[in-house]
Amino acid sequence: MHPSETPNMHEETGAHDTLPPDLRTPVPGPESRALAARLAVVESQNVTALDPAPIFWERASGANLWDVDGNRFIDLTAAFGVANVGHAHPAVVEAVSQQASSLLHGMGDVHPPRVKVELLEKLTELYPRGTATEVPQTRTVLSSSGSDAVETALKTAMLATGRAGLIAFEGAYHGLSLGALDATWREDFREPFSARLPNATAFVPYGDLAVVEEFARTKRDLVGAILVEPVQGRGGERVPPKGFLSGLRAICDRTGWLLIVDEIYTGLGRTGRIFACDHEAVVPDLLCVGKGLASGMPLSACMGLRRVFDAWPRSEGEALHTQTFLGHPASCAAALASLEVAAENDLAARSERLGREIRDRLATDLRDTSSVVEVRGLGLMIGIECREPSVALGITTQMLEAGYVLLPSGDGGRVLSLTPPLTIGREAIHTACDALVGLLGAAS
Repeated sequence: MHPSETPNMHEETGAHDTLPPDLRTPVPGPESRALAARLAVVESQNVTALDPAPIFWERASGANLWDVDGNRFIDLTAAFGVANVGHAHPAVVEAVSQQASSLLHGMGDVHPPRVKVELLEKLTELYPRGTATEVPQTRTVLSSSGSDAVETALKTAMLATGRAGLIAFEGAYHGLSLGALDATWREDFREPFSARLPNATAFVPYGDLAVVEEFARTKRDLVGAILVEPVQGRGGERVPPKGFLSGLRAICDRTGWLLIVDEIYTGLGRTGRIFACDHEAVVPDLLCVGKGLASGMPLSACMGLRRVFDAWPRSEGEALHTQTFLGHPASCAAALASLEVAAENDLAARSERLGREIRDRLATDLRDTSSVVEVRGLGLMIGIECREPSVALGITTQMLEAGYVLLPSGDGGRVLSLTPPLTIGREAIHTACDALVGLLGAAS
Protein backbone atom coordinates (compact mmCIF):
# COMPACT_ATOMS: atom_id res chain seq x y z
CA MET A 1 0.00 0.00 0.00
CA HIS A 2 1.29 3.44 -0.87
CA PRO A 3 2.01 5.56 2.25
CA SER A 4 -0.56 8.14 1.12
CA GLU A 5 -3.22 5.41 1.22
CA THR A 6 -2.52 4.38 4.80
CA PRO A 7 -5.09 5.81 7.25
CA ASN A 8 -3.57 7.53 10.28
CA MET A 9 -5.11 7.88 13.72
CA HIS A 10 -4.96 11.63 14.25
CA GLU A 11 -8.44 13.08 13.78
CA GLU A 12 -9.36 12.38 17.41
CA THR A 13 -8.39 9.85 20.05
CA GLY A 14 -9.09 6.39 18.69
CA ALA A 15 -10.27 7.53 15.24
CA HIS A 16 -8.81 6.61 11.89
CA ASP A 17 -8.44 9.24 9.19
CA THR A 18 -10.72 7.29 6.87
CA LEU A 19 -10.10 7.89 3.18
CA PRO A 20 -13.03 8.60 0.83
CA PRO A 21 -14.13 6.08 -1.80
CA ASP A 22 -12.01 5.97 -4.96
CA LEU A 23 -13.56 3.92 -7.76
CA ARG A 24 -11.43 3.11 -10.78
CA THR A 25 -13.74 0.59 -12.46
CA PRO A 26 -17.45 -0.16 -12.46
CA VAL A 27 -18.46 -2.13 -9.36
CA PRO A 28 -17.96 -5.05 -9.44
CA GLY A 29 -14.91 -4.73 -11.67
CA PRO A 30 -13.54 -7.20 -14.20
CA GLU A 31 -11.17 -8.94 -11.76
CA SER A 32 -13.97 -9.48 -9.26
CA ARG A 33 -16.20 -10.87 -12.00
CA ALA A 34 -13.44 -13.23 -13.12
CA LEU A 35 -12.89 -14.47 -9.56
CA ALA A 36 -16.64 -14.99 -9.15
CA ALA A 37 -16.61 -17.25 -12.19
CA ARG A 38 -13.68 -19.24 -10.79
CA LEU A 39 -15.28 -19.50 -7.36
CA ALA A 40 -18.50 -20.85 -8.85
CA VAL A 41 -16.58 -23.90 -10.06
CA VAL A 42 -14.94 -24.88 -6.77
CA GLU A 43 -17.18 -23.77 -3.88
CA SER A 44 -20.52 -25.16 -2.74
CA GLN A 45 -23.25 -23.21 -4.46
CA ASN A 46 -24.88 -22.42 -1.11
CA VAL A 47 -22.01 -20.36 0.32
CA THR A 48 -21.25 -17.19 -1.65
CA ALA A 49 -24.02 -15.42 -3.59
CA LEU A 50 -22.55 -14.81 -7.05
CA ASP A 51 -25.43 -13.19 -8.95
CA PRO A 52 -24.75 -10.34 -9.02
CA ALA A 53 -21.02 -10.82 -8.55
CA PRO A 54 -19.59 -9.55 -5.25
CA ILE A 55 -16.45 -7.50 -4.92
CA PHE A 56 -13.41 -9.55 -3.92
CA TRP A 57 -11.31 -7.93 -1.21
CA GLU A 58 -7.57 -7.50 -1.68
CA ARG A 59 -6.59 -5.60 1.46
CA ALA A 60 -8.06 -3.46 4.25
CA SER A 61 -6.88 -0.88 6.75
CA GLY A 62 -8.86 1.04 9.34
CA ALA A 63 -12.34 1.54 7.89
CA ASN A 64 -11.11 1.33 4.30
CA LEU A 65 -10.85 -1.67 2.03
CA TRP A 66 -9.55 -2.21 -1.50
CA ASP A 67 -10.87 -4.77 -3.96
CA VAL A 68 -8.90 -6.74 -6.54
CA ASP A 69 -9.69 -4.09 -9.15
CA GLY A 70 -8.00 -1.34 -7.12
CA ASN A 71 -11.25 0.31 -6.00
CA ARG A 72 -11.24 1.83 -2.51
CA PHE A 73 -14.33 1.53 -0.32
CA ILE A 74 -15.47 2.57 3.14
CA ASP A 75 -16.53 -0.45 5.20
CA LEU A 76 -19.73 0.25 7.15
CA THR A 77 -19.94 -3.37 8.36
CA ALA A 78 -16.61 -3.90 10.16
CA ALA A 79 -16.69 -7.18 8.21
CA PHE A 80 -19.68 -8.62 10.10
CA GLY A 81 -18.83 -6.56 13.19
CA VAL A 82 -15.37 -8.11 13.56
CA ALA A 83 -12.96 -5.20 12.97
CA ASN A 84 -13.82 -3.30 16.16
CA VAL A 85 -10.47 -1.49 16.32
CA GLY A 86 -10.28 -1.24 12.53
CA HIS A 87 -8.94 -3.57 9.89
CA ALA A 88 -5.29 -4.56 10.31
CA HIS A 89 -4.67 -2.33 13.31
CA PRO A 90 -0.86 -2.08 13.65
CA ALA A 91 -0.91 -3.28 17.27
CA VAL A 92 -2.98 -6.34 16.38
CA VAL A 93 -0.87 -7.15 13.33
CA GLU A 94 2.34 -6.81 15.36
CA ALA A 95 0.97 -9.03 18.14
CA VAL A 96 0.03 -11.75 15.66
CA SER A 97 3.39 -11.47 13.90
CA GLN A 98 5.40 -11.71 17.12
CA GLN A 99 3.33 -14.61 18.45
CA ALA A 100 3.45 -16.49 15.13
CA SER A 101 7.21 -16.16 14.97
CA SER A 102 7.62 -17.89 18.34
CA LEU A 103 4.59 -20.18 18.67
CA LEU A 104 1.92 -20.35 15.98
CA HIS A 105 0.00 -23.32 17.32
CA GLY A 106 -0.02 -25.14 20.64
CA MET A 107 -1.94 -27.92 22.37
CA GLY A 108 -4.59 -25.78 23.99
CA ASP A 109 -6.19 -28.35 26.30
CA VAL A 110 -3.14 -30.57 26.92
CA HIS A 111 0.00 -28.40 27.02
CA PRO A 112 -1.40 -24.85 26.75
CA PRO A 113 0.43 -21.72 25.62
CA ARG A 114 1.15 -18.96 28.13
CA VAL A 115 -0.90 -16.44 26.10
CA LYS A 116 -4.08 -18.46 26.67
CA VAL A 117 -3.79 -17.92 30.43
CA GLU A 118 -3.15 -14.21 29.95
CA LEU A 119 -6.27 -13.81 27.78
CA LEU A 120 -8.50 -15.74 30.18
CA GLU A 121 -7.31 -13.53 33.04
CA LYS A 122 -8.09 -10.43 30.98
CA LEU A 123 -11.58 -11.65 30.11
CA THR A 124 -12.25 -12.25 33.79
CA GLU A 125 -11.44 -8.58 34.48
CA LEU A 126 -13.96 -7.46 31.86
CA TYR A 127 -16.90 -9.60 32.97
CA PRO A 128 -20.01 -7.54 33.82
CA ARG A 129 -20.24 -6.83 37.53
CA GLY A 130 -23.61 -5.06 37.68
CA THR A 131 -23.74 -2.80 40.73
CA ALA A 132 -21.05 -4.73 42.60
CA THR A 133 -17.59 -3.26 43.09
CA GLU A 134 -15.76 -6.56 42.84
CA VAL A 135 -15.29 -8.60 39.68
CA PRO A 136 -17.29 -11.84 39.92
CA GLN A 137 -15.45 -15.14 39.88
CA THR A 138 -15.70 -16.58 36.40
CA ARG A 139 -14.48 -19.34 34.14
CA THR A 140 -14.18 -19.36 30.35
CA VAL A 141 -13.99 -21.77 27.43
CA LEU A 142 -12.30 -20.43 24.30
CA SER A 143 -13.37 -21.49 20.82
CA SER A 144 -13.23 -20.35 17.20
CA SER A 145 -16.63 -18.97 16.17
CA GLY A 146 -19.75 -17.44 17.63
CA SER A 147 -21.81 -20.60 17.21
CA ASP A 148 -19.01 -22.52 18.99
CA ALA A 149 -19.41 -20.23 22.00
CA VAL A 150 -23.19 -20.70 21.97
CA GLU A 151 -22.74 -24.49 21.87
CA THR A 152 -20.57 -24.23 24.98
CA ALA A 153 -23.21 -22.13 26.73
CA LEU A 154 -26.02 -24.55 25.88
CA LYS A 155 -24.03 -27.55 27.12
CA THR A 156 -23.05 -25.70 30.29
CA ALA A 157 -26.64 -24.73 31.01
CA MET A 158 -27.80 -28.30 30.54
CA LEU A 159 -25.17 -29.63 32.93
CA ALA A 160 -25.88 -26.93 35.52
CA THR A 161 -29.69 -27.22 35.48
CA GLY A 162 -30.30 -30.77 34.28
CA ARG A 163 -32.83 -29.40 31.76
CA ALA A 164 -32.52 -28.97 28.00
CA GLY A 165 -35.49 -26.63 27.57
CA LEU A 166 -34.60 -23.15 26.35
CA ILE A 167 -36.42 -19.86 25.83
CA ALA A 168 -35.18 -17.77 22.90
CA PHE A 169 -36.73 -14.95 20.94
CA GLU A 170 -38.36 -14.25 17.62
CA GLY A 171 -35.77 -12.68 15.34
CA ALA A 172 -32.89 -14.36 17.18
CA TYR A 173 -29.72 -15.44 15.41
CA HIS A 174 -27.28 -17.53 17.45
CA GLY A 175 -25.45 -19.50 14.76
CA LEU A 176 -25.94 -22.41 12.38
CA SER A 177 -24.32 -25.38 14.14
CA LEU A 178 -27.02 -27.81 15.24
CA GLY A 179 -27.37 -26.74 18.88
CA ALA A 180 -27.27 -23.04 18.07
CA LEU A 181 -29.52 -23.56 15.06
CA ASP A 182 -32.26 -24.90 17.31
CA ALA A 183 -32.24 -21.48 19.02
CA THR A 184 -32.09 -19.45 15.79
CA TRP A 185 -35.46 -18.03 14.79
CA ARG A 186 -35.30 -18.20 11.01
CA GLU A 187 -37.31 -21.11 9.65
CA ASP A 188 -35.46 -21.08 6.31
CA PHE A 189 -32.25 -21.93 8.19
CA ARG A 190 -33.82 -24.59 10.43
CA GLU A 191 -36.23 -26.43 8.15
CA PRO A 192 -33.71 -28.32 5.95
CA PHE A 193 -32.16 -29.87 9.08
CA SER A 194 -35.28 -30.20 11.22
CA ALA A 195 -34.93 -33.97 11.53
CA ARG A 196 -31.69 -33.51 13.47
CA LEU A 197 -32.81 -30.63 15.67
CA PRO A 198 -33.94 -31.35 19.25
CA ASN A 199 -36.78 -28.78 19.10
CA ALA A 200 -35.99 -27.89 22.69
CA THR A 201 -36.45 -24.14 22.15
CA ALA A 202 -39.58 -22.07 22.73
CA PHE A 203 -39.56 -18.76 20.83
CA VAL A 204 -41.33 -15.77 22.35
CA PRO A 205 -41.73 -12.19 21.07
CA TYR A 206 -38.56 -10.14 21.56
CA GLY A 207 -38.97 -7.61 24.33
CA ASP A 208 -42.14 -9.21 25.77
CA LEU A 209 -41.59 -10.01 29.44
CA ALA A 210 -45.22 -11.02 29.96
CA VAL A 211 -44.89 -14.12 27.75
CA VAL A 212 -41.72 -15.14 29.56
CA GLU A 213 -43.53 -14.68 32.88
CA GLU A 214 -46.26 -17.02 31.62
CA PHE A 215 -43.64 -19.69 30.89
CA ALA A 216 -42.29 -19.19 34.40
CA ARG A 217 -45.77 -19.87 35.81
CA THR A 218 -46.73 -22.82 33.60
CA LYS A 219 -43.54 -24.54 32.37
CA ARG A 220 -40.95 -23.67 34.96
CA ASP A 221 -39.65 -27.22 35.34
CA LEU A 222 -39.18 -27.71 31.59
CA VAL A 223 -36.87 -24.75 31.05
CA GLY A 224 -33.20 -24.52 31.99
CA ALA A 225 -32.15 -21.19 30.51
CA ILE A 226 -33.04 -18.06 28.57
CA LEU A 227 -30.83 -17.17 25.61
CA VAL A 228 -31.01 -13.54 24.50
CA GLU A 229 -29.21 -10.94 22.41
CA PRO A 230 -29.32 -7.60 24.27
CA VAL A 231 -29.66 -5.97 20.84
CA GLN A 232 -30.61 -8.23 17.93
CA GLY A 233 -28.04 -8.05 15.13
CA ARG A 234 -29.14 -10.05 12.11
CA GLY A 235 -32.66 -9.61 13.44
CA GLY A 236 -32.46 -5.97 12.36
CA GLU A 237 -30.65 -3.93 15.05
CA ARG A 238 -33.68 -4.34 17.29
CA VAL A 239 -33.34 -2.68 20.70
CA PRO A 240 -35.71 -4.08 23.36
CA PRO A 241 -37.66 -1.85 25.76
CA LYS A 242 -35.71 -0.49 28.68
CA GLY A 243 -35.85 -2.93 31.57
CA PHE A 244 -36.20 -6.00 29.38
CA LEU A 245 -32.81 -7.50 30.19
CA SER A 246 -33.07 -6.72 33.90
CA GLY A 247 -36.57 -8.20 33.84
CA LEU A 248 -35.19 -11.44 32.40
CA ARG A 249 -32.54 -11.44 35.11
CA ALA A 250 -35.25 -11.16 37.77
CA ILE A 251 -37.26 -14.02 36.25
CA CYS A 252 -34.17 -16.23 36.17
CA ASP A 253 -33.40 -15.39 39.78
CA ARG A 254 -36.92 -16.48 40.79
CA THR A 255 -37.08 -19.64 38.74
CA GLY A 256 -33.50 -20.90 38.96
CA TRP A 257 -33.15 -20.60 35.19
CA LEU A 258 -29.83 -19.42 33.79
CA LEU A 259 -29.55 -16.18 31.83
CA ILE A 260 -27.33 -16.63 28.76
CA VAL A 261 -26.50 -13.34 27.05
CA ASP A 262 -25.27 -13.60 23.47
CA GLU A 263 -22.91 -10.64 23.05
CA ILE A 264 -21.10 -12.04 20.02
CA TYR A 265 -22.19 -8.99 18.01
CA THR A 266 -22.87 -6.43 20.75
CA GLY A 267 -19.86 -7.01 22.98
CA LEU A 268 -16.61 -5.15 23.54
CA GLY A 269 -17.76 -1.59 22.92
CA ARG A 270 -20.12 -1.97 19.97
CA THR A 271 -23.17 -0.53 21.77
CA GLY A 272 -21.39 2.10 23.83
CA ARG A 273 -20.53 -0.11 26.81
CA ILE A 274 -17.97 -2.89 27.13
CA PHE A 275 -20.96 -5.24 27.08
CA ALA A 276 -24.51 -4.30 26.17
CA CYS A 277 -25.83 -5.85 29.39
CA ASP A 278 -23.86 -3.14 31.22
CA HIS A 279 -26.53 -0.66 30.07
CA GLU A 280 -28.85 -2.23 32.65
CA ALA A 281 -26.20 -3.40 35.14
CA VAL A 282 -27.15 -7.03 34.47
CA VAL A 283 -24.79 -9.83 35.43
CA PRO A 284 -25.46 -12.85 33.20
CA ASP A 285 -24.85 -16.42 34.25
CA LEU A 286 -23.19 -17.13 30.90
CA LEU A 287 -21.90 -14.68 28.30
CA CYS A 288 -20.90 -15.43 24.71
CA VAL A 289 -18.39 -13.20 22.89
CA GLY A 290 -16.77 -13.36 19.47
CA LYS A 291 -16.51 -11.20 16.34
CA GLY A 292 -14.72 -8.10 17.68
CA LEU A 293 -12.85 -10.04 20.37
CA ALA A 294 -9.71 -10.41 18.25
CA SER A 295 -10.48 -7.82 15.55
CA GLY A 296 -9.74 -10.12 12.65
CA MET A 297 -8.52 -13.44 14.01
CA PRO A 298 -10.97 -16.34 14.54
CA LEU A 299 -11.69 -16.45 18.26
CA SER A 300 -14.72 -16.66 20.52
CA ALA A 301 -15.43 -17.44 24.14
CA CYS A 302 -18.16 -18.56 26.47
CA MET A 303 -17.60 -16.87 29.80
CA GLY A 304 -19.63 -17.48 32.92
CA LEU A 305 -19.95 -17.44 36.67
CA ARG A 306 -17.75 -20.01 38.37
CA ARG A 307 -20.65 -21.60 40.26
CA VAL A 308 -22.31 -22.33 36.90
CA PHE A 309 -19.20 -23.56 35.10
CA ASP A 310 -18.33 -25.84 37.99
CA ALA A 311 -21.11 -28.13 36.75
CA TRP A 312 -18.46 -29.46 34.34
CA PRO A 313 -16.39 -32.32 35.80
CA ARG A 314 -12.69 -31.79 36.32
CA SER A 315 -10.69 -32.93 33.28
CA GLU A 316 -8.83 -36.19 33.79
CA GLY A 317 -7.14 -36.04 30.39
CA GLU A 318 -10.11 -36.06 28.00
CA ALA A 319 -12.21 -32.90 27.87
CA LEU A 320 -15.93 -33.39 27.24
CA HIS A 321 -16.01 -30.29 25.06
CA THR A 322 -12.94 -28.98 23.26
CA GLN A 323 -11.39 -28.08 19.89
CA THR A 324 -8.06 -28.67 18.20
CA PHE A 325 -7.49 -24.91 17.96
CA LEU A 326 -8.74 -24.04 21.46
CA GLY A 327 -6.62 -21.17 22.79
CA HIS A 328 -4.86 -20.66 19.45
CA PRO A 329 -1.77 -18.59 20.36
CA ALA A 330 -1.92 -16.06 17.51
CA SER A 331 -5.64 -15.47 18.03
CA CYS A 332 -5.15 -15.01 21.78
CA ALA A 333 -2.36 -12.50 21.13
CA ALA A 334 -4.58 -10.61 18.70
CA ALA A 335 -7.36 -10.47 21.29
CA LEU A 336 -5.07 -9.09 23.99
CA ALA A 337 -3.80 -6.41 21.60
CA SER A 338 -7.31 -5.53 20.41
CA LEU A 339 -8.62 -5.24 23.97
CA GLU A 340 -5.69 -3.01 24.89
CA VAL A 341 -6.27 -0.69 21.91
CA ALA A 342 -9.97 -0.47 22.75
CA ALA A 343 -9.25 0.38 26.38
CA GLU A 344 -6.49 2.90 25.69
CA ASN A 345 -8.70 4.80 23.25
CA ASP A 346 -11.96 4.27 25.19
CA LEU A 347 -13.65 3.03 22.04
CA ALA A 348 -16.82 2.09 23.92
CA ALA A 349 -17.32 5.75 24.89
CA ARG A 350 -16.50 6.85 21.34
CA SER A 351 -19.05 4.37 20.02
CA GLU A 352 -21.69 5.81 22.32
CA ARG A 353 -20.96 9.44 21.36
CA LEU A 354 -20.63 8.92 17.63
CA GLY A 355 -23.48 6.44 17.50
CA ARG A 356 -25.87 8.86 19.22
CA GLU A 357 -24.76 11.64 16.88
CA ILE A 358 -25.37 9.52 13.78
CA ARG A 359 -28.72 8.14 14.99
CA ASP A 360 -29.98 11.64 15.83
CA ARG A 361 -28.80 12.99 12.49
CA LEU A 362 -30.40 10.15 10.50
CA ALA A 363 -33.65 10.33 12.47
CA THR A 364 -33.89 14.05 11.71
CA ASP A 365 -32.88 13.82 8.05
CA LEU A 366 -35.18 10.86 7.35
CA ARG A 367 -38.14 11.99 9.46
CA ASP A 368 -40.32 12.79 6.46
CA THR A 369 -38.93 10.09 4.16
CA SER A 370 -41.79 7.76 3.24
CA SER A 371 -39.51 4.81 2.46
CA VAL A 372 -38.23 4.72 6.07
CA VAL A 373 -40.08 3.29 9.08
CA GLU A 374 -37.56 3.90 11.85
CA VAL A 375 -33.95 4.66 12.76
CA ARG A 376 -32.79 2.77 15.86
CA GLY A 377 -29.79 1.28 17.60
CA LEU A 378 -27.26 1.62 20.39
CA GLY A 379 -23.74 2.93 19.92
CA LEU A 380 -22.35 2.09 16.49
CA MET A 381 -24.97 -0.60 15.92
CA ILE A 382 -27.56 1.31 13.91
CA GLY A 383 -30.45 0.11 11.77
CA ILE A 384 -32.56 2.02 9.26
CA GLU A 385 -35.76 0.04 8.75
CA CYS A 386 -37.29 0.48 5.32
CA ARG A 387 -40.96 -0.09 4.47
CA GLU A 388 -40.07 -2.71 1.87
CA PRO A 389 -37.12 -5.12 1.71
CA SER A 390 -36.67 -4.18 -1.95
CA VAL A 391 -35.76 -0.63 -0.89
CA ALA A 392 -33.03 -1.75 1.52
CA LEU A 393 -31.68 -4.36 -0.87
CA GLY A 394 -31.60 -1.88 -3.75
CA ILE A 395 -29.84 0.76 -1.68
CA THR A 396 -27.28 -1.77 -0.47
CA THR A 397 -26.35 -2.31 -4.13
CA GLN A 398 -26.37 1.42 -4.94
CA MET A 399 -24.16 2.19 -1.94
CA LEU A 400 -21.67 -0.47 -3.04
CA GLU A 401 -21.57 1.07 -6.49
CA ALA A 402 -20.82 4.41 -4.79
CA GLY A 403 -17.98 2.97 -2.71
CA TYR A 404 -19.67 2.01 0.57
CA VAL A 405 -20.00 -1.55 1.88
CA LEU A 406 -23.04 -2.21 4.07
CA LEU A 407 -25.40 -5.11 4.68
CA PRO A 408 -29.15 -5.60 4.97
CA SER A 409 -30.57 -7.27 8.08
CA GLY A 410 -33.94 -7.97 9.64
CA ASP A 411 -37.08 -9.54 8.24
CA GLY A 412 -36.55 -10.10 4.52
CA GLY A 413 -33.52 -7.79 4.56
CA ARG A 414 -35.58 -4.62 5.13
CA VAL A 415 -33.08 -2.99 7.51
CA LEU A 416 -29.94 -1.12 6.42
CA SER A 417 -27.34 -2.14 8.99
CA LEU A 418 -24.55 0.27 10.02
CA THR A 419 -21.90 -1.41 12.18
CA PRO A 420 -18.62 0.23 11.11
CA PRO A 421 -15.28 -0.12 12.87
CA LEU A 422 -15.41 1.79 16.15
CA THR A 423 -12.44 3.79 14.83
CA ILE A 424 -14.13 5.06 11.64
CA GLY A 425 -13.48 8.73 10.90
CA ARG A 426 -16.33 11.04 11.88
CA GLU A 427 -16.33 12.85 8.54
CA ALA A 428 -16.37 9.55 6.67
CA ILE A 429 -19.46 8.20 8.39
CA HIS A 430 -21.27 11.50 7.94
CA THR A 431 -20.43 11.41 4.23
CA ALA A 432 -21.86 7.90 4.10
CA CYS A 433 -25.01 9.19 5.78
CA ASP A 434 -25.25 11.91 3.11
CA ALA A 435 -25.31 9.20 0.47
CA LEU A 436 -27.87 7.11 2.38
CA VAL A 437 -30.21 10.05 2.96
CA GLY A 438 -30.06 10.95 -0.72
CA LEU A 439 -30.78 7.42 -1.91
CA LEU A 440 -33.60 6.89 0.58
CA GLY A 441 -35.14 10.21 -0.42
CA ALA A 442 -35.00 9.18 -4.07
CA ALA A 443 -36.58 5.82 -3.19
CA SER A 444 -39.53 7.67 -1.65
